[in-house]
Order: sequence, then C-alpha cells, then structure tokens
Amino acid sequence: MKALGTIGLLVLSNAFMTLAWYGHLRFKDFEWSRSLGLVAIIFISWGIALFEYALQVPANRMGHLDHGGPFTLVQLKVLQEVITLVVFTGFTLIAFRNEQLRWNHAAAALLLIAAVWLVFKK
Repeated sequence: MKALGTIGLLVLSNAFMTLAWYGHLRFKDFEWSRSLGLVAIIFISWGIALFEYALQVPANRMGHLDHGGPFTLVQLKVLQEVITLVVFTGFTLIAFRNEQLRWNHAAAALLLIAAVWLVFKK
C-alpha cells in the first residue's frame, strides 16, 4: 500500500512540477499573461512548484525504507525520474502538440524502463 501511495504522490508531484517548469511556455496563449514580465512568471511558477514540494516530500518520506516504506533512496530517485519523464511526455502530447516524439525518444524510454528494472533487481 505504501508503494502505491508513494507512486501516486510522485505522479501528482511531477504533474505540478511539469506545469511549473514548462506550463509557463504556453502562457502567451492567454490574454491575462501577455503583459507579464519574467519576474511575475517566476513567481507564478514558484507558487505552482510549492504544491510539487508539498507532495514530493511526503512521497519520499513515506516511500523510504527508514520510514517504513518499501524503497531504497536509489530506487526512489530512479522511480521519480521515470515518473517525471512519463508525466512530461503526456504533458507534451497534450499542451505542445507541435512537438514531435521520435524513435530515439521511444528508445530512451525503453532504456529508462531497463534502468528501473536494474535498480529493483536484488
């Protein structure tokens, strides 16, 4: 149960992170944001990223072995990176339809899956 809870929090955390880091690139499509300067965009993104941290920290704490979770530190990190890329890919396909995913992106994803498998191998 802690494994699924950890993964769920990591997915939600990464959704906020991706929105904070890359969502502002689409702000130009909205009238309200066209006159905003970089500092305002930074503060908006920072506000969104607050939710990432509010989910990421409990996910890592709940998931780590020292706190009764099922994952080592390395396993948590690799899991988080793969989740980040999966969330980022979904975000890209939805919000940035002009970006193209190519064969090398799929090959990289397979290598990341292999990395997860290796990290969890006993």
